[in-house]
Amino acid sequence: MTLIDNPKGNYRFLTGIAPYSSGVVAKPGYEIVRATLDQPVPYRQGFGLIERHLSRQEQSRTALCGLELRAPKPFTFAGFAEFNQGYQNMLADWELLIDRHNPIARTNVAPELEPPAEPVLYAFSYTVPTHRPDASPTFVIAGAGDLVNQELKPEAVVRPGETSIEAMRAKAAHVMEAMHSRLAGVEAPWSHVTAVDIYTVHSIHAYLGPTILALMGRAAIHGVHWFYSRPPIVGVEFEMDLRGVRQEIRLAT
Repeated sequence: MTLIDNPKGNYRFLTGIAPYSSGVVAKPGYEIVRATLDQPVPYRQGFGLIERHLSRQEQSRTALCGLELRAPKPFTFAGFAEFNQGYQNMLADWELLIDRHNPIARTNVAPELEPPAEPVLYAFSYTVPTHRPDASPTFVIAGAGDLVNQELKPEAVVRPGETSIEAMRAKAAHVMEAMHSRLAGVEAPWSHVTAVDIYTVHSIHAYLGPTILALMGRAAIHGVHWFYSRPPIVGVEFEMDLRGVRQEIRLAT
């Protein structure tokens, strides 16, 4: 992973795979704001909502640095690739790609209960000038599932087909390693993390303390937010993302 400058977006991004970057961090003089929609909207329509909101903030579309999507159900690996191609085309139409790299951090999961009828936009993150230039940098780490090297192929799944406590502990430990690596990549310590999200339909109680919270240091005081949702691909059972921001807002839709 390489940290690359996005001068028009006022952030740097940690390279990932074609559908998304591994994480983003605001440049000096800027900070990242996370906006959650009170009602998710179809994700293509959501791009228009984002542009209108950024315009009201006197920011261009290049300020967009993070997206959180919700899907009706997990995709097959082939279906996920097809979805990602359409998604990447939209980013290209918005002229957001940087030397063919995708700079946008993304999380895309499937709620187990009350799923949307189509892929929807749940939340997004963007940069704005900061009034606290001496404060620590803000950042968003993209979702990572229990996939070796985050490769989008069936043979990369950690302990495929298993959901026992020990298997889920191994999956969670693998994802925590990815979170550690990505935090180091954006040059942020765990102590600056303000929110950790977990996505799985399997119980987390047996391993939450020793495998996750114990490794978070002071950030453990914030706990975790458990979404009863599945990762975006059939067979992947555990996903996490996290962020360190000072401003979170909720938008009416």
